[in-house]
Amino acid sequence: MPESLRAFSGFLLTGWGVFLLSALDASVFFFLPFGNDALVVYVVARNRDLFWMYALAATLGSTVGAAVTYWIGFKAGEAGLPRLVAERRLSHLKRRVREAGAFAVALPAALPPPFPLTPFLVTCGALEVDPRRLLVIFAGTRLVRFGAEAMLARLYGDRVLTFVESEAVGALALAVVLLAIAGTAVSIAVYWRRSRPLLPG
Repeated sequence: MPESLRAFSGFLLTGWGVFLLSALDASVFFFLPFGNDALVVYVVARNRDLFWMYALAATLGSTVGAAVTYWIGFKAGEAGLPRLVAERRLSHLKRRVREAGAFAVALPAALPPPFPLTPFLVTCGALEVDPRRLLVIFAGTRLVRFGAEAMLARLYGDRVLTFVESEAVGALALAVVLLAIAGTAVSIAVYWRRSRPLLPG
């Protein structure tokens, strides 16, 4: 493994790495389903005494990413939503957000994919949902999610490490990382093409 890749892998296994990946995961740019959940479980299994710190780092990072995604929707406005959200989902999302307000993100924030998260955040921003209430609800549900994962990893850490450190899982992880890189590049390209007329230069 190249030294730079080894250093980056080491960084990901720290609290700051968990924070960064969680922030990216809640943004419109990143594509890695279950990536931050798997990282939380793995780092807690490796260092079980700090399970609370990793859950908190994931929650804070995810909330920062959600705030950025909300801001993008706010800048785009309702008129710009069709450029940021697939039209087949748009009417449903707008109806949910208008009915539930900030609570519209509670279920997507608590559950892993395929429940869509970023479209809800973008729509909340475009419809100018109260950002303070939104982020408090979002952070609370994320803390429940990551806290539960951290507790399970603390209890069953030995089994987690035996599974994760096997050769088959290592090969799968590499494939997932490559998929994430490709998916993130596509997400950035699509977002840039759709949002250029909407966001200030």
